[in-house]
Amino acid sequence: MKKLLIYIFLPLLILGSCTKLDQEFYSQVTPETFFKSEKDILAALNRPFTHARWYVGEDRWNLQEHTADNFAITTKGPHWYNGGENERYHYHTWTPDDGWIWGSWSGTLMGIALALDARSDLEKLDYTKFALTAEDQQAHLNQLNTLIAFFYMRGLDFFGGLPIFNSLEGENLPRNTDQETFAHIEQLLKTAIEKLPKKEDADERAVGELTQAAAAAMLAELYFNAEVYVGRPMFQECQQLSQDIIDGKYGPYELDAVWYGPHSFRNDRSREVIWSIPSEFNKLQYDWFYSSFYHYNSREYFGQDMGANNGAHLTPSRRPDSTLYQNEWKLGSPFEKFSNGDLRKSPYRYLGGGNYEGMFLIGAQRKPDGGVIRGGEEYKDRPLSFRDQVGRFSEVGPGKKYSSITQLPSKMSEGEENTGVRLVKVPIPTLADNTLRWGADNPVIRLTEIYYMLAECKWRRGDVTGAAELINTVRRRNFVNGADPNPVQPATFDKYRFIDEWSIEFLGEGRRRTDLLRWNMFTTENWWDHKATASEHLKRFPVPTRAISGNNNLQQNPGY
Repeated sequence: MKKLLIYIFLPLLILGSCTKLDQEFYSQVTPETFFKSEKDILAALNRPFTHARWYVGEDRWNLQEHTADNFAITTKGPHWYNGGENERYHYHTWTPDDGWIWGSWSGTLMGIALALDARSDLEKLDYTKFALTAEDQQAHLNQLNTLIAFFYMRGLDFFGGLPIFNSLEGENLPRNTDQETFAHIEQLLKTAIEKLPKKEDADERAVGELTQAAAAAMLAELYFNAEVYVGRPMFQECQQLSQDIIDGKYGPYELDAVWYGPHSFRNDRSREVIWSIPSEFNKLQYDWFYSSFYHYNSREYFGQDMGANNGAHLTPSRRPDSTLYQNEWKLGSPFEKFSNGDLRKSPYRYLGGGNYEGMFLIGAQRKPDGGVIRGGEEYKDRPLSFRDQVGRFSEVGPGKKYSSITQLPSKMSEGEENTGVRLVKVPIPTLADNTLRWGADNPVIRLTEIYYMLAECKWRRGDVTGAAELINTVRRRNFVNGADPNPVQPATFDKYRFIDEWSIEFLGEGRRRTDLLRWNMFTTENWWDHKATASEHLKRFPVPTRAISGNNNLQQNPGY
């Protein structure tokens, strides 16, 4: 059995990884004897993509969003304290023993190993024996190379340099440097761009494959964040790649006319999506967030039958007395960063036939037929209404802990069952249309990101007017008849407006920490119940204790 595979996988299996490995690896089974048909080839190719489906959510999403300014998991009475772990992420006091960090380290290396194993098998095959071509083989191998680069880039973002391995032989490898890891990713992507197929038809349905545009977008992202990763600004390189993608050099893509296009039940037809991970009800469904985001009784709001745990929500825009946070800090307050009139800012409603409106659960919660939804804890048997605030409002009144709302503290320990606005980025149908449930694919890369990267590169290089035009091009689709009441104005387009625009467009898409790092705001800015640490070492997570205990060649990141 391959030594490195054992080294990476065995701890995961012992610790109960949520990714099931249904393949057994025996040295005596060779690709030439195992693969019998094109179906076997595609099964091997798709296995690491199945891991990627899991990887882009859960622990990785948590590290990106719950350490930043837009999301929190407050303690709600007896729930969600979790030994203080949620607060440690929010306050930037995490440790090498915390679970999301281990899950992200091990999940990254596992993804690389799975893709390498598939590549090793497929590159040995004579594709002509399966009625396939050498071009098909190159496309498959370079999809895997692109996926390997994707995992490495996420790992570089989280931890810095990683062990670089090109086969599954060997064990206890040391970490390579940040620059070596960066160069490895860069070379994988440059090679893949030349050999991957290019999307030819703008209306071609996305099925999860990686194309030239996806590899080019990843390379642009690598350059976009190069100053954080290796201390070398590469915005000019990112700008050229981004412009080429928008100009169609790597295939025909265009912005959707409506805001929900890249997120809807039919987003496999979106011209905006560059790479998505397919989802289908009762198969590999994109649903991991549901249990954490929504209230126990949110199933009644959606007209569904799914339970939830009532954990995550947006950080508050308002104090307990309902006034807006305006002068204390410039980050956070994500709900109120949306302009009034923004079509996304209204409550989510499923309209039938795969159509819906709005993007949030806020205010009084009612069933699709208008019936009142009631709470089950602090508001048991009383109407449930989500607040864009954090505070123990149920403890205010005569004979209670607080005599008035003005006395209420607002912090991570003070949540209730109705605390916080809930995001509905992925639409949910009623049971009447349950065949659509989890029908929305997970858009990992979409053209809007390329527009925003190009805009930021222009902004940083002095073309503020050009940057504003790109952002406003996207913003217009979020308002009736394109009537944006608050377009970006070049004269006032500062760094805080830019980071707000990233927040508004990509809220909940698992990238916020990276954006704050690029703007040097992650450790230097305050937001709700979070004080700036000004600690450089917190820009990276520690190598997990469990990883170092299994490999004494691994060096810990400075500061931990």
